[in-house]
Amino acid sequence: MEKDIAIVYMVAGLSSRFGGKIKQFAKVGINNETLIEYSLNQAIKSGITKIIFIVGEKTEQPFRELFKENYQGIPVYYALQIYDKKERDKPWGTTDALCSAKNLIDCPFIVCNGDDIYGENTFKILVNHFKKNKEENGASVGFKLINVIPEKGKVNRGIFKTNQNQEVRELKEVFNIEKNNFEATNTKPDNLTSMNIYALYPKTVEHLCNILEKFKKDNKENRTSECLLPNNISELIQKNLLRLKLYQTPDKWIGITNPEDEEIVRKILRNQFQTNL
Repeated sequence: MEKDIAIVYMVAGLSSRFGGKIKQFAKVGINNETLIEYSLNQAIKSGITKIIFIVGEKTEQPFRELFKENYQGIPVYYALQIYDKKERDKPWGTTDALCSAKNLIDCPFIVCNGDDIYGENTFKILVNHFKKNKEENGASVGFKLINVIPEKGKVNRGIFKTNQNQEVRELKEVFNIEKNNFEATNTKPDNLTSMNIYALYPKTVEHLCNILEKFKKDNKENRTSECLLPNNISELIQKNLLRLKLYQTPDKWIGITNPEDEEIVRKILRNQFQTNL
């Protein structure tokens, strides 16, 4: 019998750019599926056996109403990311989100954003990695930078540096990347970038929780500081507490950042559906 594999979605926050709405609920699929349903349906095809949503106080009930305790025969669990509003202006970040689900993570898992569509092959690559590798070897998928930045405007992206065996040596956040001026940020169009999707093991969550605990102590007077998963993944690699294999995928990443992106995603998915007919 093969081991269980969980999919963990980070969906705790509401988007101010969407007027405080849940952008993961934008209906983008050809059959009126929400963005999160579309992504989850892709993940299910890879063979995951457990679904975990990391929700916030305002997203918990809507997600429970949509997915309940079972989705297409797969059990669904909910972890609540909370923070003290008297001391904080926002949650403690993505590492805090993942650590909120620590008690539910008892098997290999894929953690990712709930407002991104990664593609069926992307999930299959990471599930297959679990079947072939030992517990200390995690994995991620790198998307080419040119394919994950807008035509106009600036974005921040985590850039991978790897060795000859395609193991990650460093994951570094680069700010203000522009499509028409890569030189300004010392980046290249074919750099592989992180879109916050990782295949990890419960042991790694324990290490991340230790980092988080120290971060909270060091930043207890800062109301907006965030403990960010890419930075902490890179820290574990530097400390030899994690090995991370980097794969490429034939899939194209699709995501929603601004309200106008909804129609762009719908158009892309319609075109993909028609191409596959």
